[in-house]
Amino acid sequence: MRRFALGMMTSAALMAGLASQVQASSKDYSKSTKTDLVTKIMGNKSYQVYSSLKLEEVTKKVKTKTKEKKKYTVKKKVAVKKKSKKGKTKYKTVKQVKYKWVTKTAYKNVKKKWKFGKKLTVSADFRYAHVQSKSYKVKDGKRYYYIYVNGRPVGYVNEKAFALSKANVVSQVSLVNNPYDSVGFNAEDAINYVTDQHGSLVDNDSVEISCKSAKLNISDTGYVSSRKAGTAVLTFKYGKAKATSKLTVRGDAKEGISSAGVTPVKTDLPKIETWSARDRASSHKHWATKSARDRASSHKYWATNMSGNAKGADIETIFYHPAVLSAPGSSNLEAKVSSAVQGIDFYDNDLVTSNLDLGQADNWEARGHMVYYNMRKVKEYNWQLIPSKMLSFNTWLSYIKNIKVSPYMKLGHGQSVGSTKKYVYVLANWNRSNNWSNSQELIRVKKSTMEIDKIWTFKVWNGSAKYPRIFLNADVIDDNTLLALFHNASKHRYEYWKISRNGDSFKAKEVGATGSDLISNSAEVQGFVWNSAYDVYYIAFNDYLFKIGAGLDGKTDAGKLLNRYKFHTRPREFEGLSSYKAELYVNLNHPTETLKVNHITK
Repeated sequence: MRRFALGMMTSAALMAGLASQVQASSKDYSKSTKTDLVTKIMGNKSYQVYSSLKLEEVTKKVKTKTKEKKKYTVKKKVAVKKKSKKGKTKYKTVKQVKYKWVTKTAYKNVKKKWKFGKKLTVSADFRYAHVQSKSYKVKDGKRYYYIYVNGRPVGYVNEKAFALSKANVVSQVSLVNNPYDSVGFNAEDAINYVTDQHGSLVDNDSVEISCKSAKLNISDTGYVSSRKAGTAVLTFKYGKAKATSKLTVRGDAKEGISSAGVTPVKTDLPKIETWSARDRASSHKHWATKSARDRASSHKYWATNMSGNAKGADIETIFYHPAVLSAPGSSNLEAKVSSAVQGIDFYDNDLVTSNLDLGQADNWEARGHMVYYNMRKVKEYNWQLIPSKMLSFNTWLSYIKNIKVSPYMKLGHGQSVGSTKKYVYVLANWNRSNNWSNSQELIRVKKSTMEIDKIWTFKVWNGSAKYPRIFLNADVIDDNTLLALFHNASKHRYEYWKISRNGDSFKAKEVGATGSDLISNSAEVQGFVWNSAYDVYYIAFNDYLFKIGAGLDGKTDAGKLLNRYKFHTRPREFEGLSSYKAELYVNLNHPTETLKVNHITK
């Protein structure tokens, strides 16, 4: 009885489906079909992008014969039967109605024809851009989507330009053996993107993830424990999209155990305070209304140094970031590329930023996008106009070719960012973890594609899991070395750690310490970087910048306070630091801009 009922339901569903297909086939596709605003992932094939796509009526002059009873009258003499007295036949004239064929010339609509607008460019130019769509038209059975690129409305492209039913995941994940990790590794972190049959980005939560392993399991919430060694193959599947990733939990449970034995260098700092998070929140509204008219010129801020010199250093704008890189209405965090930059890093002329929507940086699974800029092509003020149509298309396109937007990825709070010639690194830690003993996640991104290609976790403990070191700020020195900052609040000092990678294993060593909290009212660090030219660290808090000896090259005393600078940026705060060779850069939001630091010398 159940089987029959199921069969009846299936038949009913089939009939309903056929009816919907009939309705769909009779639909007039000359008008756009609207969808939700979705992110589109560009594929490897290149297709033409057109400014418009219209279904036009084409008229043609044709002759048509119509049988029409056109009446006309003729006169005809008709004999009368009776003869006249003279014997002659009498006649009378009568009217006779006749009809004839008439040929008419008419104008008739004989067909409809699709007409493309101007050829703008090819889809390959948008391979690494942030592409979105919310409508399409159907031509000859094929969908053509109207796309937005980095926030700007552009035109129509064949959906074959997208990555259809594709899954792109990290091929290898290497986890440290951590018996005290209470969370494990979130398998979703390995996803670059998964798309449906139309090339639209699929929410990670909709992807089916399975784990094949003799020793490791995946939880119902999608986490793989790293408490014991083992290997696994993770399979990611959505519809026809499928990909696999190899996950390994390394065997050495003692990896990462070190000793924090460096004697901190004392400072004679006075009590220094900076503003609170509440002050920052109110300042955001102030600058949101003011910034639009301030972007036509550079900002310059002077700093007072430790000696009381009111012009001890200055910062000056070198680059205004785009206001957004996503289309209006991008409320979904996966779709929205915010201008709220949390961290920056320079390598030569390459600038990378971590972009998280406001308030997201404090979330445990904080995610966002990374953006790459080729600064060789930067014009100081124009790039902020990228989402609009204020730039000519050709000028805009030249900028787009020098920007890459990563997929939606885990960033932590976004301030532990570093880069080398080929890669970008993110130490994706949660800034509300309260120094737990869980593992720390290091993500490597290829600059060529801005996609994740490797993930490691590591741990650093001072002797045991009772004394972990969670690093909220770190700088990349090379592809095998990190320098990380740890605030030991209970002992009122900052520790500097060197973390070295050999293959997939990590070792940690404390290389310096400063015996001070630097800022007395528990303000959070807003940036940390090592300057290789002068062998010094810079640590940023809101509008303060501290210069500390690193002692890595023997040029300075490790942990010694060398100077401090108070910049007059209030209520704007530093959001990330970067150094390349002798140069030092800072980032400010509201509006988002990168500034170069001048007059800071050894």
